[in-house]
Amino acid sequence: MPDSGAWETSPLLRDRRPSGGHTPTPWPRARELAREIGAAAGAPAEDVPLAEARGATLGADLVSAIDVPVLDSAAMDGYAVSGEGPWLVLGRSLAGHPGPVVRLNPGEAVETATGAVAPDGTTAVLPHERATLAPPEPEGTRGLGDPASESDVPPAPDGARLLYGEVTPGRHLRRRGETTLAGTVAARAGSPATPALLGLAASLGNDSLPVLRPRVRVLVTGDEVVHAGVPRPGAVRDAIGPVLPGLAAWAGGRCEPLVAVADRGGALEERLDGAAGTDTVAVCGSSSTGPADHLRAALTALGANFVVDGVACRPGHPQLLAVLPSGTVVVGLPGNPGAALAAALTLLVPVLSGRADRRDPAHTGRRVRLVGDVRPHASDTRLLPVRVSRDLAVELPASGSADLRAAAVADALAVVPPGRVPGRVELVGLPV
Repeated sequence: MPDSGAWETSPLLRDRRPSGGHTPTPWPRARELAREIGAAAGAPAEDVPLAEARGATLGADLVSAIDVPVLDSAAMDGYAVSGEGPWLVLGRSLAGHPGPVVRLNPGEAVETATGAVAPDGTTAVLPHERATLAPPEPEGTRGLGDPASESDVPPAPDGARLLYGEVTPGRHLRRRGETTLAGTVAARAGSPATPALLGLAASLGNDSLPVLRPRVRVLVTGDEVVHAGVPRPGAVRDAIGPVLPGLAAWAGGRCEPLVAVADRGGALEERLDGAAGTDTVAVCGSSSTGPADHLRAALTALGANFVVDGVACRPGHPQLLAVLPSGTVVVGLPGNPGAALAAALTLLVPVLSGRADRRDPAHTGRRVRLVGDVRPHASDTRLLPVRVSRDLAVELPASGSADLRAAAVADALAVVPPGRVPGRVELVGLPV
């Protein structure tokens, strides 16, 4: 994490303080700033077991320390053969077990299984379905009608069989290092730790991976907010806290257990001051300018630099982005769940993906045609829940910034810029 001096000299943060009558940041610029702040902050890499790495971001190039396969091996069930047939079958070789011979001479074969080590001298693998077995010819008839003499064919041990079939040299045989040579970069830093990447890492002999996974401390403010059960009259159930772990994981981060904070400025300031060392803090509620909204005052008291103070978008206008002297990034989200989701996609997801040095999953650049009677806002970007079918998007009805019903079944949010509805609108993705 950078020291406070680095933040003080950053052109993104210099002299940015909240002030009355400020102009909200345009929505496209807000998400750009969030990405830049996250990328500037970074996150330390940590070595974690493979079972715990899924969803994180690869913190260093994955370099193979071994050849894969480590030895020549069979790519199919069948017979490892040497030279041209017919071949004398000398036994059976199974994956994970020593074979009957170390080396095959021309005219010899061993039955083999996929993945079994191929003896030295193997020139191909003959699949079972293309193989024919027969008892060996009596010694007195060997070579009849064939220019080869009996001395060219080794004596057959008791119970041995002759193998017949046609093969192409090298067919169904995996050569040492054919899949991956030692020293090869198998995956670049910044790649998401997908299930397939974890399998790749295991195949290269790794038990752990260095990964980036920014930590998010979630502070939910509001004396009226309850976190379990049916809310009493005058109370509301927290609907933002359950949204954030999935969003954070989608962007390569990890939420710490939620912390409830009372509607007192001192309480919020104390929690923020205690967050030094945490990568990112998401504060739910308290980002507006009401009598119970203490976030700006708490950040100012702690010497935070404000990067974004209000965003020209609907829903989600009262959101903010600031950096504490310790380097901890603070994202302020509105208290209404629909607005908080839009704000998290605008600021929190870009911050985390920037810190994790990976692509922002919400902003892929996809554009579609928005059909229906959609009205733009005069000065703010509208973020509309939509259903998408191929190249078309249809707005889902929503009843305001507190409503998550439309977003809960939407495929994406459509971006409608102020003053006009373009022929094709950008989509902001949603995690599933």
